[in-house]
Amino acid sequence: MRQKLAIIHTSPTLTPLFAQLCAQWLPGVAIFHMVDESLIRDTIESGSLRKLTMRRLIALVDSAASAGATAVLVTCSSIGPAVTIAQSLFDIPVLRVDEAMAEEAIERGSRIGVLATLRTTLEPTIALVRDKAVAAGKQVTIVDHLCEGAFEAVLSGDTATHDAIVSAALRDLASQVDAVVLAQASMARVVASMPPGSLAAPVFSSPELAVQRTRDILFGLLPPLNGVPV
Repeated sequence: MRQKLAIIHTSPTLTPLFAQLCAQWLPGVAIFHMVDESLIRDTIESGSLRKLTMRRLIALVDSAASAGATAVLVTCSSIGPAVTIAQSLFDIPVLRVDEAMAEEAIERGSRIGVLATLRTTLEPTIALVRDKAVAAGKQVTIVDHLCEGAFEAVLSGDTATHDAIVSAALRDLASQVDAVVLAQASMARVVASMPPGSLAAPVFSSPELAVQRTRDILFGLLPPLNGVPV
């Protein structure tokens, strides 16, 4: 049976990026995208991930499974804790976009930087890094930074200001830690635009690592997620 991956987004702007990554890393896998911007909007307005939002994400995963998905990838870190819950509820793999990124970072050292433009994304990413460190039996120190004003700038269409704030924060944070993780998939393009060698520590973003992890699970290169066969 042909593998079919559903990708759930909370922003339509991420659809082209993940479509391109899937074309590169998931040959032969059928892809379909599902977008619900209200999930992230509700989380931002509430200041935290509500139980109602968790239930709605789970309903989207259920819809994807009903549509024939053999795996689901959720690309929003702010609703990551809901993805963790969904992983135990379905008979198909449900992947968090930031899990592989967090695991890669803690292999690089004991001081991990976490950079975000939204507090609702910063906090679950910090929690994920800590959980992955515990699972790996490592002690880590987390240095976090919230890029004040960057999210508001990009919402207004001022991507130049957003990118300037993020790149300046990246340079500063990278000088203090062994590795940096970007809490939002949308920040990856800022790193790509920076000159090689301009950062003192490796920077990990979630999109490509998440798609590579999905490939490994779908193609049997890793054990099934949570014991779920593919």
